[in-house]
Amino acid sequence: MKIMFLGADHEVTGSCHHIQVGEKNILLDYGMEQGRDTYENQKLSINEADIDYVFLSHAHIDHSGLIPLLYKNGFKGEIYTTEATYDLCKIMLRDSAHIQEFEAQWRNRKAKRSGHELYEPLYSMDDAEDVLEHFHECVYDEIINVCDEIKVRFVDVGHLLGSASIELWLTENGTTKKIVYSGDIGNINQPIIDDPQYVEDGDFVIMESTYGNRFHGDMPDYVGELSRIIQTTFDKGGNVVIPAFAVGRTQEMLYFIRKIKEEGLIKGHNDFKVYVDSPLAVEAINVFNENIDNCFDEEAMELVRKGIDPISFRGLRVAVSAEESQAINFDKDPKVILSASGMCDAGRIRHHLKHNLWRPESTILFVGYQAVGSLGRILVDGGKQVKLFNEIINVRANIEKLDGISGHADKKGLLKWINSFKSKPEKVFVVHGDDLVSEEFSECLRNEYRYDVYCPFSGAIYDLSTNTVIKDGTKVPIEHKDRSQAARRNSDVYVNLENAVSRLDRLVNDNKGKTNAEIEKLVIAINRLCDKFS
Repeated sequence: MKIMFLGADHEVTGSCHHIQVGEKNILLDYGMEQGRDTYENQKLSINEADIDYVFLSHAHIDHSGLIPLLYKNGFKGEIYTTEATYDLCKIMLRDSAHIQEFEAQWRNRKAKRSGHELYEPLYSMDDAEDVLEHFHECVYDEIINVCDEIKVRFVDVGHLLGSASIELWLTENGTTKKIVYSGDIGNINQPIIDDPQYVEDGDFVIMESTYGNRFHGDMPDYVGELSRIIQTTFDKGGNVVIPAFAVGRTQEMLYFIRKIKEEGLIKGHNDFKVYVDSPLAVEAINVFNENIDNCFDEEAMELVRKGIDPISFRGLRVAVSAEESQAINFDKDPKVILSASGMCDAGRIRHHLKHNLWRPESTILFVGYQAVGSLGRILVDGGKQVKLFNEIINVRANIEKLDGISGHADKKGLLKWINSFKSKPEKVFVVHGDDLVSEEFSECLRNEYRYDVYCPFSGAIYDLSTNTVIKDGTKVPIEHKDRSQAARRNSDVYVNLENAVSRLDRLVNDNKGKTNAEIEKLVIAINRLCDKFS
């Protein structure tokens, strides 16, 4: 009985853990790496066709996104997850496949012109559709006999609709060990969904450490702050543009806006319009409404019992087609626009930024984490100019950030989760945290709470029967010189360079119409600069 750590080790995306028990092979999640990659992940040590079961903690792409690839490469086993996670995967895996195919089409148009090899998408829409036939929907808190060697139970962990910690009872040679996989542990007091539930016992624990060195602080007054921002922006005649992740964060913002409307907190702008401009977000709203009974918290359920939809209200409009999306920017009334992606690096939000960033009366409101190098991060950090669709946009809009909204538990919440065990596990494996954060959280568990902790790198193999390390993982950094252009942009310095190039581009454009002598002076200066650094 052994476990191999393959992803989200000393980093936060691409979750994957491979367990062998007897002749059975299990994956806990199979996620896609997103954003900045720090270390090389090890590949599966067996053929995909030899994987018997996948136990999926939740639908976020960094935990589920490679499941269609698993199927493409021969997997024909069974996938167990909660009902709501299955419902979200039906839309999110299809959306991911659409992105893969669209990117392939775009790259191959360029490849054909340049004579380069054609690019193959990771997987197709058919792969995403077909793998859904292998899902088994499970209810919370029910022990399921998967086979003679394996029992499983899903426990609500309050991170996302349908998210779960996973309890596994594994039997080999007459000995049973219980493994508890935390999944992503949720923050408390999130709107709509329940707070995390806690597990009481386990022999081995695999737990995340995303915010293992951070405290969220007191819960902000989201409704009050959002009301202030909407009121001041509308009074100036502007729009409130909110880049928001389509699943989870968009629904939370609708919950707050419904409350603002219900309590009449915006004066002088009765029945103001709110647009949700994201086909994925619109589908996710439907999934939320289909999972009321088993996922909503008591406050949301009380609204439902009164006949009130917690995430819908008068004035809510959705845009699915491209034409509906484009029409939003022809609406001159002050309005709220919720659109994806949450970090502004792709999607329809970029069109709304183009139409609003230059307007001093508008507000861009960020309500989630902005990764280094993302357009959202540049704006939050005070960027004065950005380039959108090959056009330089001066940032004159008000840039605001609603702090404190997080779907992840902070250090206090992580400690509450692990300390809910009635007796200490034999070993705690710390995963899913940035390099220094996972190490710092491991030291906290080891030194302050006396847990036996192992913080693996990808490739580590651990024998659960003997409680010993078979093989340590290798700390293999991803070489900067091998990174794609998109990955290089994650560097703060590279972002500054891009901003400088944008500034130079604007300077060149501003010199149109000037005298030949003035233009020649600029040409000489640019050539000298190029000669100096070439």
